[in-house]
Amino acid sequence: MQHIIRRLLAISLLVAGASTQGQGQASAVRDSISPPQDLSEFEGLYRYRDGGSLVMVAGDGRLVAIIGEAKYPLRAVAKDTFTNPSGDLLPFMRNTEGEVVGFKEHRDVFARLSTVVGAETRQLLVPRPPGPDGRPLRHRCTLPTALADGIRVGDMGTLPCSAAEQIVNGVLDGSYPDVRAIAVHHKGALVLEEYFYGYERDRPHPMRSLTKSVISLLAGAAVDRGLLRADEPIVPRLGYTSIANPDPRKNRITLNDLLSNQSGLACDDHDGASPGNEVKLYEAADWPKAFVDLPVLAEPGTTGRYCSFGFITAGRIIELAAGKPLAQFAQEVLFDPLDIARAQWRWAFVLDRSQRNEFGQIYLRPRDMLKLGLLIHQRGVWQARRVISESWIDAAVAKQSRVDNSGYGLGIWHRWYSVPTANGPQRVETIMLSGNGGQKVYIVPTLELLVVFTGGAFNLESPTNRIIARVLLPALLDVGAATEQSSRR
Repeated sequence: MQHIIRRLLAISLLVAGASTQGQGQASAVRDSISPPQDLSEFEGLYRYRDGGSLVMVAGDGRLVAIIGEAKYPLRAVAKDTFTNPSGDLLPFMRNTEGEVVGFKEHRDVFARLSTVVGAETRQLLVPRPPGPDGRPLRHRCTLPTALADGIRVGDMGTLPCSAAEQIVNGVLDGSYPDVRAIAVHHKGALVLEEYFYGYERDRPHPMRSLTKSVISLLAGAAVDRGLLRADEPIVPRLGYTSIANPDPRKNRITLNDLLSNQSGLACDDHDGASPGNEVKLYEAADWPKAFVDLPVLAEPGTTGRYCSFGFITAGRIIELAAGKPLAQFAQEVLFDPLDIARAQWRWAFVLDRSQRNEFGQIYLRPRDMLKLGLLIHQRGVWQARRVISESWIDAAVAKQSRVDNSGYGLGIWHRWYSVPTANGPQRVETIMLSGNGGQKVYIVPTLELLVVFTGGAFNLESPTNRIIARVLLPALLDVGAATEQSSRR
């Protein structure tokens, strides 16, 4: 649901909102671009903000900045000058020998540390290495690998090979860019599992806002254990001796309000002017304190505004109630029951400015994302074991609020699609866990379907909705209709 998270100016100021002056500068030089440059001259490791670094890598006629596992394509506008996706100018600097030694962003200068680009970084630019003829490899139907992880693997009988091949080959030829993993679970079995851009089954992937769904499940576990109540005021739980912008309505904010994006505070990630916009609050020394210090705009529980810091604060409240770090609590109450070992995921849930480039996100493997989806689909049960109460799962998937014209539960989205089929368009309702860049778990109860994606389309429109609505759902609906007609004969 990239229209919902498009404004998350995630990883760095490299893609921060362009100033009017910066856009004007970029526009002024676009028409004066010199002949094509040797982009390999700019490759290498560079210093970046807050003691971090980034890598510039050239490939397929473009220069790409890579920060962490996110990539941002740059556009050449003049000799030694590029713009980032927001239009900010990035001029590179050379020494007297003509070697590139750094680049400038706004008023800051970042030195090049090395000209070396690792193979793993280069893989982020190409879905898979080409075949011997230099052309992208073509995919043919193959079964997923059966593992002792509780996920049953089935045959391709319930998913047409033509649809599977169209999806995978679309990733390989660039029709569906920056999809890093896909897993399709249909009618009780995993029927498709593929990885791209150097990713593989056991590599955890950054989840971005899909972390919100994990926090919601942990909140349910805490409520189930009597550590919290969903309807109790949360401000006293935080233990702050004073709070800015005092307002009696703050004392009525509940855990449910945080998880349904209805805190009533001036927190809107989709409004750059909002005091609680996440880009502003990530600069704070204490993130939950910065959140509860915000002014009140509405009575809690009445107005939906997309607010990441409400979930961050909910995570802190769970920690305080459990008396242990959130990652430890998560392992005990969620991942251990799902047979997910601690070494198979990571989560640095540190809520201060030092984590402004990680923003509290969890890293998960695609099959473990699928397990979370199955847990929700099965109303809190995994392998005949109750993990989260049925009542919490029902509340989490129910439409608790409306955010950006979509239904929203407790950390879980609702999305419907108008799907073209042989019998005309059909409306299909889905439940969705979603994170910036294309981190998705789609649950389609009517079709017994779950689909997992990871992706690298950060701050861009992910192709996952096109894959779901134009390829996967039409194929399954047409197969289902044909089977039903055959059974009537």
